[in-house]
Amino acid sequence: MSRLLLVPLEDVVVFPTMNLTLTVDVGDEQRVLLVPRHESAFASVGTVADVSDRVRLPGGGRAVVLNGLHRGVAGAAHTAPDGRLYVEVEDHPDDEPVDGRTRELEREYRAVVEELLELRGDDGRIQAFVRAISEPGTLADTAGYSPDISFEQKVELLETLDVTERLALAVKLQRERLAELQVRRRIREDVESGAERQQREWFLRRQMDSIRKELGEDDASVVEEYRAKIEAAGMPEAVREQAEKELGRLERMGEQSGEASMIRSYLDWLIAVPWSRRSQERLDPVHAREVLDRDHAGLEDVKERIAEYLAVRKLRAERGLDVSRAGDRNRSPSRDVTASGAILTLIGPPGTGKTSIGESIARATGREFVRMSLGGVRDEAEIRGHRRTYIGALPGRLVRALRDAGTMNPVIMLDEVDKVGADWRGDPSAALLEVLDPAQNHSFRDHYLDVELDLSHVLFIATANVAETIPGPLLDRMEVIRFDGYTTAEKVAIARGYLWPRQLERNGLRPEEASISDELLQTVVTEYTREAGVRQLERELGTLLRKAATGIASGRVTAPVQLDLDAVREALGRQKHFQEAAIRTAVPGVATGLAVTGTGGDVLFVEAVRMPGERKDALVLTGQLGDVMKESARIALSYVRGHAEELGVPDGATDGEFHVHVPAGAIPKDGPSAGVTMVTALASLLSGRPVRHTVGMTGEVTLQGRVLPIGGVKQKVLAAHAAGLTDVILPERNRGDLDDVPADVREQMTFHFAMSVDEVLAVALEPARAHAAA
Repeated sequence: MSRLLLVPLEDVVVFPTMNLTLTVDVGDEQRVLLVPRHESAFASVGTVADVSDRVRLPGGGRAVVLNGLHRGVAGAAHTAPDGRLYVEVEDHPDDEPVDGRTRELEREYRAVVEELLELRGDDGRIQAFVRAISEPGTLADTAGYSPDISFEQKVELLETLDVTERLALAVKLQRERLAELQVRRRIREDVESGAERQQREWFLRRQMDSIRKELGEDDASVVEEYRAKIEAAGMPEAVREQAEKELGRLERMGEQSGEASMIRSYLDWLIAVPWSRRSQERLDPVHAREVLDRDHAGLEDVKERIAEYLAVRKLRAERGLDVSRAGDRNRSPSRDVTASGAILTLIGPPGTGKTSIGESIARATGREFVRMSLGGVRDEAEIRGHRRTYIGALPGRLVRALRDAGTMNPVIMLDEVDKVGADWRGDPSAALLEVLDPAQNHSFRDHYLDVELDLSHVLFIATANVAETIPGPLLDRMEVIRFDGYTTAEKVAIARGYLWPRQLERNGLRPEEASISDELLQTVVTEYTREAGVRQLERELGTLLRKAATGIASGRVTAPVQLDLDAVREALGRQKHFQEAAIRTAVPGVATGLAVTGTGGDVLFVEAVRMPGERKDALVLTGQLGDVMKESARIALSYVRGHAEELGVPDGATDGEFHVHVPAGAIPKDGPSAGVTMVTALASLLSGRPVRHTVGMTGEVTLQGRVLPIGGVKQKVLAAHAAGLTDVILPERNRGDLDDVPADVREQMTFHFAMSVDEVLAVALEPARAHAAA
């Protein structure tokens, strides 16, 4: 413990090994304690310094040269008679730890300092100074030389007496400084590179302007080029005025303006629309029918509608009734029906040819064909386009379709219109209301182009699988043509005329290298497919021909290959679909019903059993039945109980619990048309009379036993025909719907029309005598 003169340093920190000159009078003292001070607050640790020299300054002042020795902890203070402040000082020279952590911190500190000096552009002298320091305490004190470390951080470093901890603190401070310098360097480099890039772009643009002037391609020539394109586009007057207005803006702004590219894009889209170009229609209904018959089997409704459309157009053209709307601007749009294009909606199961017939219609009418897939579209801007205020705005799909077609009267197919969605961005189906309304689509306005487009010459064909998901107002604007599927004979004809040749080509086979009989085609249709369309049938034929192609390519067989039943079984495996009505209905309590699904018509079985129980009104329903179908089952049970005597049901047979099940329990089912099937199953169960295995039925039933009409007659009859049923029971009021059923199917089946349940049971149930004898 020593007694030293205290020399306060205002906002200055002196570390050991530092040399400095102070203009203070220390008298005859040889050692002093240099203590940092900030606003009258002293640090607890100072630096013990030797007075190595005394200097007299001009004017009579005094100065001393001090050399820092080591740290000293200040203790009690005393004031001398001459007013000087002395303190008791505990000397605290640095020790030299030899542990591994200190050595690791030394290496890290040196590395950080070297990186710092490199960023600052040191010439190597400071790095040499740092390398020459061997004591860890002195090395840590070099952080005090940094001008970027604050007074408080230097005081903290001075007051850290433990050498290892001080070295760790110095590493932390220098790392923070290094990170700050690196960020500053990156910012400086980014700014410099940005400035250089702008200068380079400016220089290159000036060169480009000079080159374009020499070639005669300056702004004036670009504007003239656009003006010539606008003249040649044949735009309506209002559209031309808008185009010239935008062209004038481009001319005033010049190519250097930031908005110039947006104006050029807008003008490019205006010019891309085929305002004055139209396909030369072939108004020949006979030729159109020949083309449609050649491309598609069946589909009589849509073929007749296209023939009618062309016949009407032909008559109006021959009699001078087709006057263009542009030629008579005083005509009321609502009265001008001459230019209205047809809007057809084809609704039916998948694979029935809805999409492919659009191309055939375009070819038959001599128009261009464009397909717009709307499945999953949820943004209204997909139809109407984005407003030009948005970055990257584009016209809607209709404008793009007209551009792709190159004419204003193409055939545009709106595919999967029933799968259009809606969310916070808007409802695309609402935008389609104007497009598909003949009274409005002559003045359709795209948000991007913001000019009127005449869509009245377009032939729109929409496709959908179900009508229930199409909004009512949109469906009201459509002329619906239903595709109810193909008969077995039609599928065989399609397979022979279309699918088989296409699969031969896809599998690399010539027509003479593989052949199949119509009988085998019918076997594939009935035993390996159960669908309204022909997609699965085409896949099965593709499998057959791949097997044949593999055999020919590997040399196992030689062409030509005649496919037989064994080859079909080997390629397609065991039979997948069976005529099981006879097996299912062999016991009382099972009836065969007819239903319509999203993939066409189908056959379903209704099974009923009676169980002893105390509750007389208990009814168990299984098979994922909807609410309407559950009500039909309760109505059927109530009717059978109320008419037990008429139905020949023994006394007491209607007591107990009943269980009604509709198989294929994984598939949800609903609708009222299974009412007569449920009544028949319960009546069969309680009377002991099985249902005839050749009979299928459909119809809604009431508590009074009346049979009400239902929908989907054609699809249900086709499903019954495919399942091998020969008798179909239908409501009397559905008699007229048989006209939609193909004639060959009507000839092969017997139809029974019923007004009441009694008439249904008379046909459906086996006679009581025959059952008793059996």
